[in-house]
Amino acid sequence: MPDHRKAEPTRIRRMRSKGWRAGAAMIVDRSSRYGNPWRVKDNMLTVPDGTTQRLDTPDAARNEASTRYRAWLDGEGPTTYTIGSRTFTRLRILTGLDRLRGRDLACTRPLPRTGTPGNCHATVLLALAADPDRIST
Repeated sequence: MPDHRKAEPTRIRRMRSKGWRAGAAMIVDRSSRYGNPWRVKDNMLTVPDGTTQRLDTPDAARNEASTRYRAWLDGEGPTTYTIGSRTFTRLRILTGLDRLRGRDLACTRPLPRTGTPGNCHATVLLALAADPDRIST
């Protein structure tokens, strides 16, 4: 008898090419309420206050960005960050975790190579959505 259970939710890469659709996945990139206010370009981390930090490798920068995002969602730092016209609000993200539960998450970050860590804020969101009791709002 075939097993019809849904596979564990995963992170997929959001593409900006013509015709690409997220399907049932939730978009969690910076354009959404779930965006990460820490930005990475190459091995440069840009902190929400606009300061930058150069790390040894792009993977180290991505790891730092996702680690800081998780710490922020756990209660570290201010409740909101405003960057340009965008406001990132911890409570808005946390109260929206139930929308992510059981769904694939789409982010513009390239997927990791096999055997390498998936340092992306979407990975943080997948874990929190699967176990939202770990977060206190």
